[in-house]
Amino acid sequence: MTQRATLDFLLYDWLKADALCQRPRHAEHSRDTFDAVLDLGEKIATEQFAPINRLTDLQEPEFDGERVHLPAETPKALKAFIDSGLMAAAKDADVGGMQLPTVVEMAAMSFFFKASVALGGYPMLTRGNANTILAHGTPQQVEVFAKPGLEGRTFGTMCLSEPQAGSSLSDIATKAVPDTGSEAHGAAPWQQDPLGPRFRLKGNKMWISGGEHEMGENIVHLVLAKIPGPDGKPVPGVKGISLFIVPRKLVQADGTITDQRNDVSLAGLNHKCGYRGTVNTLLNFGEGKFPVHGQPGAVGYLIGKPGEGLKCMFTLMNEARIGVGLGATMLGYAGYEASVAYAKDRPQGRAMTAAGKDASSPQIPIIQHSDVKRMLMMQKSVVEGGLALGLLCAQLVDDEQTGTEAEAEKAHLLLELLTPIAKSWPSEWALEANSQAIQVLGGAGYTRDFPVEQYWRDNRLNMIHEGTHGIQGMDLLGRKVVMNGGKALAVLAERISETIHKAGHTEGLAPHAKALGAALQKVGAATQAAWSTGVPEEALANATPYLQAFGHTVLAWIWLELAIAAQAAQAKGTWDQGPLGAGFLQGKRAAADYFFAYELPKIDAWLGVVSRRDLTCAQAQADWF
Repeated sequence: MTQRATLDFLLYDWLKADALCQRPRHAEHSRDTFDAVLDLGEKIATEQFAPINRLTDLQEPEFDGERVHLPAETPKALKAFIDSGLMAAAKDADVGGMQLPTVVEMAAMSFFFKASVALGGYPMLTRGNANTILAHGTPQQVEVFAKPGLEGRTFGTMCLSEPQAGSSLSDIATKAVPDTGSEAHGAAPWQQDPLGPRFRLKGNKMWISGGEHEMGENIVHLVLAKIPGPDGKPVPGVKGISLFIVPRKLVQADGTITDQRNDVSLAGLNHKCGYRGTVNTLLNFGEGKFPVHGQPGAVGYLIGKPGEGLKCMFTLMNEARIGVGLGATMLGYAGYEASVAYAKDRPQGRAMTAAGKDASSPQIPIIQHSDVKRMLMMQKSVVEGGLALGLLCAQLVDDEQTGTEAEAEKAHLLLELLTPIAKSWPSEWALEANSQAIQVLGGAGYTRDFPVEQYWRDNRLNMIHEGTHGIQGMDLLGRKVVMNGGKALAVLAERISETIHKAGHTEGLAPHAKALGAALQKVGAATQAAWSTGVPEEALANATPYLQAFGHTVLAWIWLELAIAAQAAQAKGTWDQGPLGAGFLQGKRAAADYFFAYELPKIDAWLGVVSRRDLTCAQAQADWF
C-alpha cells in the first residue's frame, strides 16, 4: 500500500528531515541511512509482527498461579526487534544508541504499531522507562537500569494507577519507607546505597502493561509512591509523590541481576476488549510473597528528589502519550488499507445513470460508489493527518534537543501544547476511522474473518490509557493554553499564521487559508470566553469539546501544510515518475479538501458550548440519570 511512500513524503517533502543531518549530533547520517532504517523497520514488522497479530489476540496471556505464559511467537518477534538495534535508535552513542533523529525513530516505529500494536507496546514502554531514568537518574542508575533496557536485555513498565484511585494520582496509597532492615544483612545504609536511597514499598498497582512475564533478564518497574511525612502519614496531594526504581529481580551495584525475586507479585491479569497481546496486570508490592532478607516490602531506589515523582514520571507519560497517539493512528491506518483493498475487489451494485440502474450490466467495485469514497476519504484524512501530527511532535523533540536556543524554546512550548492533541485526537478519530472501515466491509467487517474488527477493539483502549479524553481536555484548556500568559498558544498561532500566509499565495489554497484563519480566531475567542469569569468550574465544563475543536484546527493546519508540500512536489514532477503515479499527490490534495469541507466546520458546535460556558452537563444531578 502507500504507507512507506507517505512516510517519504512527510519526512522529506514536508518536514525536510534530511536537513537534520547538518546538525552535529546527526552528522554521520544521511537520507540513505534514514531510508535503511525505515526499510529495516518495515521488513521486521512485516515478517515478524504482522503474521502473529491475530494469534496474540486469540491466545491471550495466561497465569497458572506461578508464571505468565505468552505465545512462543511473542518473544521471537520481540527478539527480532531488539536485535535490530531500533530500541535505542535515537539515543546517544555512549548508551549504545545510533543518534538518529527522533522523527526517524518514530517513523520506523509506525510500521510496528500498524503490524501489531500490542507487541509494539513492549518496546514503547521499555524505551520510555529507560529514557526517564536517563533524564532523572544517577549515573549508576543509568548504567544498571537504563542501559540494559536500551539493549533489550530487560523490559520496563510504568506503575501509576491504583484500584481505589484510578487516574487520580493524588489519591494513591502505595507507601515507601526507608529500608533500614537490610543493613543487618550487609547492605549499605539506606541513604548511601550505590543504586540510590533505598526504600521498602507496599501497595497495589493496577493496569500495568508488561508487568509480569518471563521475557528478558529482568523487568524494571517505575513506581509512584508516597514517603510518609514527619508525622508518619503520607503527604496529601501530588506533592507527596516520589518515584522509585523497583526491579522484579534484585540487582547488585555492578549491574549483576541476581536470582532473588523482589517482593513484587502478580495478583491477576486484566482481560481486555483489545490489546490482548500486551500482558496487563494487577501487581502487589510488598505483600510478603517474596520477602527480601526475611522481611516484606519491595526494595525500591529513589529516582530524582523526594516529592518530585510526578514531575519525573511525566517524562515517561508525555513520551507514552505521543506513542499512544501514533499507535492509534497506525491502527486506523491498518483499517484504512484493509478497507481500500476490500473496496477495490468487492463487486456490488451498479452505477447510477440518468436512466437509473441497468440491472443487466456487470456489478461495479464498491469503491466506485460515492458513499464508500466518502468513508475512505474520511479514513485517509485521519490516518495520514494523524501520522503527520505524530512525526511533527517527534521533530519538535529533535528541535528541542539539537536546534538553536530560540528553536529549542519554541519547540518546547509547542510540544507542551500539542502533546494532549497528539494523544487524544488520533485516539478519537482513528477509532472512528476503524468504525468506517468496518462499515466499508459491511457484515464481513463485523466478523473475525477480516482484521478490521480487531483494529477497532485494539484502538478503543487509546481514548482511555495515558490519560482519558476528559483529562487531556482539562490539561489543554486548564493549563497548556494559559501557561506563561498563553505563550505556547502564541507560538502555535504564529506557526499557523505563517502557513496561512504561504497558502494564500499558493494556487487553489486561498479558500482553505481563509477558513483556517477563521478557525484560529474562533479558538482564540473561545479560549478567552471560557476564562472570562475566572471560574474554573465554568471554564472547564466543556473542556472536551474544546479539545475536539482545538485538535481539528491543528489538523486543518497540518493538512494545509501538506497541501502546500504536495503542490510543490507536484511542480517538481518527481512523484509522477514513481510507481504510484500522479494519483499519489492528487490524493493528498483531495484529503486536504475533504478535511476543510467535512471536518473543520464541526468546530463551530464544539466551540459554541465552550464560549457560552454552557453548564447543561455540569449542573446535572446524579438522580437525573
